[in-house]
Amino acid sequence: MTHTLMVLPATDKSQIRLMKVPPDYESQELYRHVTGLIAKLEQQEPGCSSDDVIAMLEEHGFEAVNFELGPSLD
Repeated sequence: MTHTLMVLPATDKSQIRLMKVPPDYESQELYRHVTGLIAKLEQQEPGCSSDDVIAMLEEHGFEAVNFELGPSLD
């Protein structure tokens, strides 16, 4: 079984996150849905952390995936 994965980018490379997407999300609506969820969280909790974002996404069925970020190519 293949899973859809989504990278949550960050300015600080140590804060980049990889999330497994629940199977009921269509790829066309995924980006819009996740950005909407993050915007709603930021509106409700100004200054929220990346951990708050991950916790909120997990409440919506997403799953954080451990990964190793390779060395920089520059």
